[in-house]
Amino acid sequence: MERVSQQASTLRIYQRLVRADRSGQDPSQQLATARNGMRQVLANTLQAIGDQVVNAKTVLPWLFASLGVPAVLIGFLVPIRESGSMLPQAALTRWIRRLRQRRMAWVGGAAGQAAASALMAFAAATLSGTAAGALILLALAIFALSRSLCSLAGKDVMGDTVPKGERGQITGISTALSGALAVTLGLAIRLRGGEDVSPLVLATLLAAAALAWVLAAAVYAGVREPGRPAVEADDDGAPGWVQASWQLLRDDRPFRHFVLARTLLLVSALSPPFVVALAAGVGGVGLGGLGPFVIAQGLASLIGGKPFGTLADRSSRKLMTWGAGIASATVVLFLVALAVPGLGGQWWLYPAVYLLLVLVHTAVRVARKTYVVDMAEGDQRTVYVAVANTIMGVLLLAIGALSGALAALGAEIALGFLALLGLLGVLVSRSLPEVSRR
Repeated sequence: MERVSQQASTLRIYQRLVRADRSGQDPSQQLATARNGMRQVLANTLQAIGDQVVNAKTVLPWLFASLGVPAVLIGFLVPIRESGSMLPQAALTRWIRRLRQRRMAWVGGAAGQAAASALMAFAAATLSGTAAGALILLALAIFALSRSLCSLAGKDVMGDTVPKGERGQITGISTALSGALAVTLGLAIRLRGGEDVSPLVLATLLAAAALAWVLAAAVYAGVREPGRPAVEADDDGAPGWVQASWQLLRDDRPFRHFVLARTLLLVSALSPPFVVALAAGVGGVGLGGLGPFVIAQGLASLIGGKPFGTLADRSSRKLMTWGAGIASATVVLFLVALAVPGLGGQWWLYPAVYLLLVLVHTAVRVARKTYVVDMAEGDQRTVYVAVANTIMGVLLLAIGALSGALAALGAEIALGFLALLGLLGVLVSRSLPEVSRR
């Protein structure tokens, strides 16, 4: 009787959180969807909480500053974090496709992220200078590789356990919940951080992030996937993953356009670090200065998570298009503000712009994740996710290196280049086919 009551409660909570047309589902399907959906919401929320701490755009640069890590190592944080989680995915695809229970790949990835976060905490608490920076970068590489498993398997599991029209909302709810906790964290750092940078405080946060991933792995292990037929491990005669990836990109026009659009959407991903760098020159890098940016990151997730998830379920294509346009406009207006005498010296300007950019990036992330899940079915979805992310890993390194080189001439020049990419992204995103509506 108690079990029946718990099931009814789970179904009631899920259906209040996630709005959808369920006329085609029988009660058993609705219950299975609710059970799986709630576990994915909770696991993704725990993972997103950890992401707010292991953040290559805010917390980790502040940690490097507190440990006296050379500036040249700071420049590797974002490329390792972002590209490292994308590059291996095409190579991992065949292994993932052989798994009958693909949630276990997600669980393994969460465990790897927990171990990497704990290693970062150890380095922050015991080392300094180049040694600390090198060990944290090594841990970040392990973290990123583990994240690639979660990224690849998570979208596949969601596609198999949650119907269209509900997937974007699940991603959005998880994002909003993690945002609320990030705001709390940012306020605590702002109020108690002061002008000094404390490595031990950040090491404690990293240890807490490791615990969040352990809990996420335990929750996600309870997801129930539909049965899959066994897949033969013998790939003799099949093209290698590099050749297969190239063939897909060459022959599948809608997929090729999606990859191009996603590349041009990098304006919202790569602009925030330059805003933070400009802010450091105005307000300093004391631990208290980190707070507003963590708060901004959390507010973006809290404000945008669920609404953007709903919009993505209606049209992820339109959400990507609007995201690229708004991000580019924000960057252009920020550059204009910097040119106004006296305004560029106002420290509040930088967290405000950062908030707008990460809010737009929240929309773009939810939209592109929903788009790639909706544009294919079954194993083809796994291939799309893997190849798109691997190609994006390469392009991210290339564009990141180019924007970094332009930043040597001034962060403003790099921001102008990224704004131009976003405007081109608007044009390409508008030409994508509609896939989210049922």
